Amino acid sequence: MTASTISPDTRNTFESTIGGYTVGGRAHSLSAWFVLSLRLMMGYAFLYSGATKVLAGGFDSGGYLSNVAATNGNPLAGLFAWMGSTPWFVEFANVAVPWGEVLIGLGLLVGALVRLAAFFGALMMLMFYFGNWDMAHGFINGDFAYMLVFLAVAAFGAGRILGLDAYIENYDVGGETLVERYPRLEYVLG
Repeated sequence: MTASTISPDTRNTFESTIGGYTVGGRAHSLSAWFVLSLRLMMGYAFLYSGATKVLAGGFDSGGYLSNVAATNGNPLAGLFAWMGSTPWFVEFANVAVPWGEVLIGLGLLVGALVRLAAFFGALMMLMFYFGNWDMAHGFINGDFAYMLVFLAVAAFGAGRILGLDAYIENYDVGGETLVERYPRLEYVLG
């Protein structure tokens, strides 16, 4: 369905049902610009953070994993202690954190595989949320807010807004678009 065939009454509307509860709304026409801004902001922040770690070399997550959660009343202190004392996991994190940030940032900046990048960005922020556990100001902090930004970027299909996902989805494969031929790609594109 193209934009010209959609009734003006249904443009910019959305609805979702989870657990028997339905919520819906109507987005303002400027929403696309705000979603794009969130995608680019998080893309830049993650690319910059990852690139500085990669270029500096010698990123070491061991001390963070071993020490931070044990000192702040974290409910996952045991998990973080295990991660920090398990050599193969520390080595994995030493590569996954900086390069993950670079790849997430690049994906968001160019708008490619945005849902996949946003999922891993949200997962990373969830781990930072628990690693940086601090209830001094309640359950909501910057890490939690950034996790929600990643989820919003994914939910609103921000890769379709001046991004490569719009082109990738519509790539012709034997008379069908890529997502028509492989519908599960909608989970990583958009």
